[in-house]
Amino acid sequence: MYFPWVGMFEQIRLCDVYIHYDDVQFSKGSFTNRVQIKTAGEEGFNWMTVPLKSLKLGAKINEVEIDYKKEWRNQHLALLKQAYKGAPFAADMMTIVDELFATQYVTIGDLSKRSMELIIKYFDLQQQKTFLVSSELPVQGSSTQRVFDLVKLCKGTVYITGHGAKNYLDHQLFEDNGIIVEYMDYRRMPYPQLHGPFNPHVSILDLIANTGKEGKNYIISTTKKWREFVHGS
Repeated sequence: MYFPWVGMFEQIRLCDVYIHYDDVQFSKGSFTNRVQIKTAGEEGFNWMTVPLKSLKLGAKINEVEIDYKKEWRNQHLALLKQAYKGAPFAADMMTIVDELFATQYVTIGDLSKRSMELIIKYFDLQQQKTFLVSSELPVQGSSTQRVFDLVKLCKGTVYITGHGAKNYLDHQLFEDNGIIVEYMDYRRMPYPQLHGPFNPHVSILDLIANTGKEGKNYIISTTKKWREFVHGS
């Protein structure tokens, strides 16, 4: 995801091994190439979107190319400077964005992955963790079976996932093979923000601009066992 929300980094904080899932089908309208930025406008936020070249049906995230014919990087910089004018740690946030934009990435997969890596480094979340990329691993297949095989490859005993997996994951497959499935239990912990009521779903750039490195203290969500999450018991 492109500079994703705090919840993604809470998932990273909890794991021992994190796999960037880059060789699955790109979903139009997903957060792979766009994110919300909190602003003073009527809606309270603006979308920061990376434009893409013509999408082929079924194209994978690591195949979708970025369209540099548009001056989107300057547009994003201008939006961020305006939105976080006066924020106490705006300079920290802009340094991260400038570092990302210093390189011209070919695919949205590479750009989004790097945007996450810069945040991980800023909050020092990489300690004692392994980061892998699915397209570089010898695991084929799709859906639940592939996720299961990736966890097995990493010798995982617990699989932590976001809420979207509820719609497709075969929990019994994991359980029958001694792997515990846990879902994120997002706290959406409020922190100081500009521009009105607290919004937990904007880019983590917002957390950095407003709290600096102390923002790590807000990356604290835990998990629920899958039965409790799915069935409430």
